Amino acid sequence: MPEALPATPPASPRAATGPHVLAPSVPSASQVLDRCRTLVDPALREAVGRLHPWLGEMAAYSFGWCEVGGAPAAGTGGKGVRQALAVLGAEAAGAPARTGVPAAVAVELVHAFSLVHDDIMDADATRRRRPTVWKAYGTGPAVLAGDALFALALETLALAPGGAGAVGALSAALREVVRGQADDLLFAERPWTGPHRVRPAEYRAMAEGKTGALLGCAAALGARLGGAPPSTVAALDRAGRELGVAFQVVDDVLGIWGDPAVTGKPVHGDLRERKKTLPVLLALDAPAPAASRLAALLTAGGDAEEAAELVERAGGRRAALAEAGRRVAAVERALGGAVLREPAVAGLRSLLGFLVDREL
Repeated sequence: MPEALPATPPASPRAATGPHVLAPSVPSASQVLDRCRTLVDPALREAVGRLHPWLGEMAAYSFGWCEVGGAPAAGTGGKGVRQALAVLGAEAAGAPARTGVPAAVAVELVHAFSLVHDDIMDADATRRRRPTVWKAYGTGPAVLAGDALFALALETLALAPGGAGAVGALSAALREVVRGQADDLLFAERPWTGPHRVRPAEYRAMAEGKTGALLGCAAALGARLGGAPPSTVAALDRAGRELGVAFQVVDDVLGIWGDPAVTGKPVHGDLRERKKTLPVLLALDAPAPAASRLAALLTAGGDAEEAAELVERAGGRRAALAEAGRRVAAVERALGGAVLREPAVAGLRSLLGFLVDREL
């Protein structure tokens, strides 16, 4: 059972591991993402163009490339972190960036598939400030579009040089994603207290599967296609997994205390929705008077603002940020434990900062 911690959080998860100073020559995260997107986007659009026109339109809509009906839109399909990890994984293995493009396309397609289906399961009506695919086209068509994206991902990777053996790795990662999603859905049905409550260790395992597995797979697939030895592939997979958990934990903190102008979500939103996020679970496990009051409040469906105050008083916010800091340190250990090429490693560290050092 974790010790109750002071309520004031560190400014950043990196406070748990010390400052991380990038050399002046290191590219910014936006430069890394833009470079990789420019490289991958033509291949991604070509792959989507192979789908049935109706399914292709829904896929393009999910990426933000078009409106309902097919009219062009100016969207970019999100940050592109997974495709960047695949490209950087290939470069870290000493291969040209283009070697990682098939892996980048495959993981972007799988990510898009997972979001289309997640929105249906969660009944989310909007994503990136516009209707989700199921809301815009209907539930049945959206399910089919998600299936098409998944099938296209496997085909794209299988057709790449050396990609046939990588399909198994992508499928295994997707199995973990699905397992994590299943656990996340089941958590909602479990009580806040008692022997059947969700434990922090269960949450960590869920986050590694739901969020970390595909990030790790992205970096590992790029390295695999780049001819890296198994030890390098494994190190990049571990780095991506730890990065995914750190990202998810910071996202949990933002889901309660984040600035709505930055997150696009209302303050205390996750508590209003009664989500079992890590700060709350850590607070409930803390040996602090605020923990028992928090448990009673959550069980009774009480005020979200008061719940947020109790989570903080029980140390949940600080403990969650400390957890994110430990995951950042684990990313650094994984990167430092393998023979990787620069400047790809610098690019990976830039993405680490971009995903974890967000506005709190």
